[in-house]
Amino acid sequence: MDRLRIIVTGLIAQHPWLGGVAWDYLQYPLGLARLGHDVYYVEDSGQWPYTLDGGPTGGEWIASDCTPNVRHLAAIMARFGLGDRWAYRFPIRPRWFGLPHHQRCEVVRTADLLLNVSGTLHRPTDYRSVRRLAYIDSDPVFTQVKLSLPRGQRKFQKRMRTHDVFFSFGEALAEHVPATGIRWRPTRQPIVLPEWKPAPDSPRDVFTTVMSWTSYRPLRHRGQRYGQKDVELRRFLDLPRRVRPATLEVALSGTRHVEWETDAETPLPADVRDLATRGDWSAADLLAHMGWRVVDAAATCPDLDTYRRYVQTSLAEWSVAKNGYVRGRCGWFSGRSACYLAAGRPVVVQDTGFGSALPVGDGILPFQTIDEAVAAIGEVRGNYARHAAAARALAAEHFDSDRVLRQLVAAAMATDA
Repeated sequence: MDRLRIIVTGLIAQHPWLGGVAWDYLQYPLGLARLGHDVYYVEDSGQWPYTLDGGPTGGEWIASDCTPNVRHLAAIMARFGLGDRWAYRFPIRPRWFGLPHHQRCEVVRTADLLLNVSGTLHRPTDYRSVRRLAYIDSDPVFTQVKLSLPRGQRKFQKRMRTHDVFFSFGEALAEHVPATGIRWRPTRQPIVLPEWKPAPDSPRDVFTTVMSWTSYRPLRHRGQRYGQKDVELRRFLDLPRRVRPATLEVALSGTRHVEWETDAETPLPADVRDLATRGDWSAADLLAHMGWRVVDAAATCPDLDTYRRYVQTSLAEWSVAKNGYVRGRCGWFSGRSACYLAAGRPVVVQDTGFGSALPVGDGILPFQTIDEAVAAIGEVRGNYARHAAAARALAAEHFDSDRVLRQLVAAAMATDA
């Protein structure tokens, strides 16, 4: 493969306390550099960054001073040999950090490819001098619904039209997803395998995951509602009782957005209905009441190393998916789950249709019902060595950044794209 100048976008500086988010974006420039490309990371999202500690009052989460965010990004880039290959635009002033102005402009002017990961670029038109602009859809179904809405998403639709080629983590986009007129090429999260070696010590006897109760507002389209993880997790609230003595732990984001929540389609268990209707309840309260072990994600895995250690020391992952992914049967598979696999940790994850793109049964155990989840947890506990070995093998075969990014770049640069 020819050496290309490639720009990667992301949100590493915006979320300085989300280790998993940093890994999601970092593995693109890190993996591309391993392939020998001339790679740069540019964060120009137009989004206000978040504070690390809530500011002076403890409740101010929007940063008016981005110094800690810039330091966070600079440290990560320097750690991986990319210290002179990043730029961050603080949108409030605005002001650029990192690459000097003349060098940043030269990089944009001469770049062969820009990977707009998760659509994080605020104004893709500002980067139209790049030879090829590729959109990486990490949020399938929701992306396609927004493109199909007749009004209210025009800015998003305009940004999308700026790109040349489109990729999606929805590897099975089909009849359950609104048609957009766009050719979506399948891709998946790249994992830099040397960074995710299995830990030498024995894991804790705990199934874990890292999640937010909600990530944004649910969407409606043609009578269908596409919700968040809160919808799906309520269907499995009784799981800890069903799988004892196995322990289920959730590293949960402490931020709650009541207006983003969706009334569950499945009624809550009778003993928690009163709790759920109280104004002071939280998702953590609900889960703990039902027997889940709940830890604060911001305290448990806020950076690259603690996040990786949390994954490596888990027995396996158990997780639901966003309701939109489940309803859309789009084939989405979590980048977080891919990290568990690379660390040699099996995953028991809610089925979104990914079985059409990935082998399942060993290492990856999908479920749709609570009975299937119970059986899958029992299978992992009963045959752990086999599933752990299969997990690492699956990561090497299907998520290795060398393979995923080589295919991605070749498809993005193809003249028929």
